[in-house]
Amino acid sequence: MSAADTNTPPIHHNAAAHRFEMRVDGHLAVLDYELQDGVMVITHTGVPQAIGGRGVAGQITRFALDHARAAGWKVLPACSYAAAFLQRHGEYTDLLG
Repeated sequence: MSAADTNTPPIHHNAAAHRFEMRVDGHLAVLDYELQDGVMVITHTGVPQAIGGRGVAGQITRFALDHARAAGWKVLPACSYAAAFLQRHGEYTDLLG
C-alpha cells in the first residue's frame, strides 16, 4: 500500500492528543509525539498486529515528518521505529534537531 493508492485510508493529525492517526480495517494505528520548543519528539509508533506488514507505520511516519517540515519543526526520534525510518530515508535528515 502506498500513499498514492486511491483507497489508502486518510491520516489525521489529532493536535489535541499530540498524535497522528490512521484507521485501517477498523484498527487504529498511531504515531505519538511531544512538541518541545519547536522540536517534535516522536515517542511511539504503534500499529496493531492485525494490520501489520502493510506499510502503515511508514505512511504515518512520512506524513508526520512532512507535517513537521511544513510547520518548521525539527524532529527527535525517541522511538526506535522512527529512528530506523529516518536512517533509511535520507530525504528527512534536514529535520533532525
